[in-house]
Amino acid sequence: MSDHHLPGDPPIPLTLRRSARARRISLRVSALDGRVTLTLPERLRAEAALEFAAEKEDWIRKHLARQPGQVQVALGSMIPVDGTPRQVIAAPGRRVILEPQTIAVPTAALGRSLQRYLRELARDRLAEASDHYARRLGRNYDRLTLRDTRSRWGSCSSDGALMYSWRLILAPPDVLRYVAAHEVAHLAEMNHSRAFWDQVTRLFGNYEPPRKWLTANGGELHRYRFE
Repeated sequence: MSDHHLPGDPPIPLTLRRSARARRISLRVSALDGRVTLTLPERLRAEAALEFAAEKEDWIRKHLARQPGQVQVALGSMIPVDGTPRQVIAAPGRRVILEPQTIAVPTAALGRSLQRYLRELARDRLAEASDHYARRLGRNYDRLTLRDTRSRWGSCSSDGALMYSWRLILAPPDVLRYVAAHEVAHLAEMNHSRAFWDQVTRLFGNYEPPRKWLTANGGELHRYRFE
């Protein structure tokens, strides 16, 4: 992949992706974070893709205008933790401190410090929920990893490896727990059959409210940038 920009006010970052299977240029605007990706055949020059993007500029900007605004996390920003909005304030020391209405962060490398804290909190919460549901199911999982995934909130491999998006810590607690129950249920049913959803119900209860919350609001969790 390579990064370029479409000139204008403001400039639009473009990600160029080459694919051996591509026969023509394709354009995609991510519904999660507004990333604009151009996929092009391996031997096509990059200038052709940039010319294509320029021709589609009006279409790109219209789609981006409908995207929720990106939030570069800084002092004074509001960010949800456990689904509750908290204001980012300066920490008096070197530790991140989570309070009911604020989250205090050391100002040196603020974004990285906050992201690291949220990932650690997400790991604790997701491990606790996964352990709980695995015990109820009577199955063990092999390992748990966190990523910043854009296409899914979690996964379970055939060898029992659980993967979650750390951004689930930004969602309400029942949403995080639902995703954990969903993935743990795959330890017994590696499909989305009626038997699988029965397992989710047995482990979690009524999963429709958190499932609908993710469908309606999940994209908002990708607004927050920590660079």
